[in-house]
Amino acid sequence: MTPEPDSLTRHGWKTPSADMASAVGGTPLIRLSRASDATGCDIFGKAEFMNPGGSVKDRAALAIIADAETRGELESGGTIVEGTAGNTGIGITLVANARGYKSVIVMPETQSQEKIDFLRMIGADLRLVPAKPYRDQGNYVHVSRRLSEENGWLWANQFDNIANREGHRLTTAPEIWQQMEGRIDAFTCACGTGGTLAGTGFGLADAAKAAGVTRPKIVLADPEGSGLYGWVKSNDLSISGSSVTEGIGQSRVTANLEGAIIDDAERIGDPEALEQIYSLLIHEGLSVGGSSGINVAAAIRLARTLGPGHRIATILCDGGTRYQSKLFNPEFLRAKNLPVPFWLDE
Repeated sequence: MTPEPDSLTRHGWKTPSADMASAVGGTPLIRLSRASDATGCDIFGKAEFMNPGGSVKDRAALAIIADAETRGELESGGTIVEGTAGNTGIGITLVANARGYKSVIVMPETQSQEKIDFLRMIGADLRLVPAKPYRDQGNYVHVSRRLSEENGWLWANQFDNIANREGHRLTTAPEIWQQMEGRIDAFTCACGTGGTLAGTGFGLADAAKAAGVTRPKIVLADPEGSGLYGWVKSNDLSISGSSVTEGIGQSRVTANLEGAIIDDAERIGDPEALEQIYSLLIHEGLSVGGSSGINVAAAIRLARTLGPGHRIATILCDGGTRYQSKLFNPEFLRAKNLPVPFWLDE
């Protein structure tokens, strides 16, 4: 596999980017003041919502498409199909637009209206399907695979295509390592495909080995309703509870997660995640979505376990505007018995 050039060679904010793809990555690493002050640690959030498509999934989309191009699986005018909770579909559609491809995106109809509208706006051929578990052949992943087989389209297969995690190993991890000057004790991240957690974990381990220092601790942040917390803790993928978060949580071990470095896991409930989302917004001016709240909450828990003086990084996956109709909608929150931010509580 010939990877996309290392993101450290793309200066992002400092110099002009040659095209859209060259602007993916190089995102800021922001110290989260309230989380840091509350724990006596330095907790940093990688601002992935500042990618061109607005999320960390731009990296996976670019890595998957670049890998397919290298393998000769994509030609000008070709079509890419993918099953997604939304953000990967947005990233794929934008990269496809920039490189002369068409995109067909299959998504559960339960995802936020903001993501549905945005995908249609940017030109995706959007196919909404009923939300079904992975074991059901009507699941959006299986529908996208069948569309690929029936039409001869490229299936991005983000869950089991390890070009996904390789993109994070080659870009996200080196960026974090450089931005933290190699002084990082731990990394927390939620999983959908597993690409961000696994790839960044591998890359941080690579960097630590090259520097001759102890690698950071890698900790899964998992919502209720996902089996991965139990998988890490006791090799049990059983599921209990549910979450309003989108795009994270899993009932199986994907190819991207196979062999991943995961030292521990934290299970985070929706109220705890929402507390962090609202705190980041009203106190620090950072508008983020549900998975970011899960990630930051896990980082705070981990910081309290490690004790003062440690340095922890996590991912701010996407922006809050993609969830306005849910996470910032008082009616939706009250119907779920979830806290309403005071500035919206009328």
